[in-house]
Amino acid sequence: MSELNSGRASSNKGALSTLITVYFFWGFFAAGNGVFIPFCKQYFNLDQFQSQLIDFAFYLAYYVGALLLYLLASGFSYDVIARLGYKKSIVFGLIFSAFGAGIMILAVNAKTFPGMLLGWFTVALGFSLQQTAANPFTAMLGSPETGAHRITLGGGVNSFGTAIGPIVVASALFGVAKFDDSQIKTLGLDKVSMLYGLVCALFVVVAVMFQMSKKLPDGKYTAVTEKSPKAIAALLIMTLLLVAVFVPVFYSYTIDTTTEAMKQSVDMTRMKWLSLGLVSIVGTLLYSLTSAKKNPTGWGAMRYPQLVLGMLAIFTYVGVEVTIQSNLGELLKQPDFGGFKSSEVAPYISLYWGSLMIGRWTGSIKVFEPGDTLKNVLLFIVPLVAFGVVLAVNQVTGYEVGHLYAYVVCVAVQGIAFYVSKDKPATTLIIFSVLGVAAMVVGLLTKGTISTYAFLSGGLFCSIMWPSIFALSIAGLGNLTSQGSAFLIMMILGGAIIPPLQGKLADLPAIGIHQSYWIPAIGFLYLAWFGMAVKKILLKQGINYDADNGAGH
Repeated sequence: MSELNSGRASSNKGALSTLITVYFFWGFFAAGNGVFIPFCKQYFNLDQFQSQLIDFAFYLAYYVGALLLYLLASGFSYDVIARLGYKKSIVFGLIFSAFGAGIMILAVNAKTFPGMLLGWFTVALGFSLQQTAANPFTAMLGSPETGAHRITLGGGVNSFGTAIGPIVVASALFGVAKFDDSQIKTLGLDKVSMLYGLVCALFVVVAVMFQMSKKLPDGKYTAVTEKSPKAIAALLIMTLLLVAVFVPVFYSYTIDTTTEAMKQSVDMTRMKWLSLGLVSIVGTLLYSLTSAKKNPTGWGAMRYPQLVLGMLAIFTYVGVEVTIQSNLGELLKQPDFGGFKSSEVAPYISLYWGSLMIGRWTGSIKVFEPGDTLKNVLLFIVPLVAFGVVLAVNQVTGYEVGHLYAYVVCVAVQGIAFYVSKDKPATTLIIFSVLGVAAMVVGLLTKGTISTYAFLSGGLFCSIMWPSIFALSIAGLGNLTSQGSAFLIMMILGGAIIPPLQGKLADLPAIGIHQSYWIPAIGFLYLAWFGMAVKKILLKQGINYDADNGAGH
């Protein structure tokens, strides 16, 4: 891999600017789902759980893709990314995503929800290959000391995509008009077909750019893979358990629920099986943790407790990040939260994802190596600038933003949290997780604007969790770092499991959409515990990560 760091800095900067275009696509698609969910709920007459199948299909693809790559590398000694190189892996991933966008066009024209789910799954399957290659590729385009910050910078570009994705998708669905939900079924989907046609073309164009780029090295490397039969067995068992759980869940999709008694029966059945799905994942990981502690042979990277707990942390973090916004559209329809129409929620979805952009832009400051004084000033200026960008994007596209100005208070709280955390990954994770718990509790105990802002601020506190959790989880893994990274990528599965679980809670009359937000509150609580636990685990291994790696996020 020395070729990646041997070139001139200017060359690497040019290569980096080409590479981070894929980060934009990931964010654009993921955030656009937040507008599609309430739209599809009305257009296809779905309940809240069924609408969350969009996220299920999208994020399940990450797990499937990463698992297949791992099985090929560890089980069959065929490392796809090592053979192709990072560059070609991204090219193939883009082509696969273009194929998924083509499926979306056909499904939209046929007005079939299952077909659209297949399209989202296929696009994300391409993303899983892109992301598995792009993260280490980004880290290696420059000095190792600033590798984590380059990934955070890529995350900032990703978050810009999340900020404008909801606005673009809403414009394609609704134009400039504000439709009543009862009118949604009358809408034509020609603009949506055009949107995905454009996206398909962009995937192909960027793939050609990557292939022809002279600035990007091939990124080929010699794979060093330790056999891990016990880890393979655990993951395959977990996959089979998930299949067994979701077969009856999907079967319930075909049951006639026109009678109230049948609807309640189906609701309870789905709740039971979804809960078993969550138990299957958590149980498998905890079993792996205890078994590897007794006999580490055959577990590969999963013999390290920081990695296994980190896998559960990534699962929880992605699930929390996604479920807050995926259920937000339904929350905002409630009279106590403004009674908004599906065509009016895009600015809030944009602000939520924009909150992640605010945090990631702030977390990227150290990439530019400012002095301490300038850095402290930028900790408060950059979030305000990013907040202004989010407001400007909404205003330019015709949305009223005056009612969002007061959110600057939440942005200021995040700025203080950055200052206090001092660039220490474990400390940062703990502080932001505690703030996340507090925000969710405030949202649960209040209504109206205060509650809405509290839930939206979950995006601010999620913003730096990926790099912090990732860095802490792979610390001390040595030559098993690549394998550990693959395990962590698989746990994006949280975005497929947790949103439908919250959606089903929201469908239960005794709970409802507002109180269903206890789900992300509990998730933030685990992440706070993980930050404290992993710090102690690493100290026992002689690693003081906060002291040695202050640049962690």
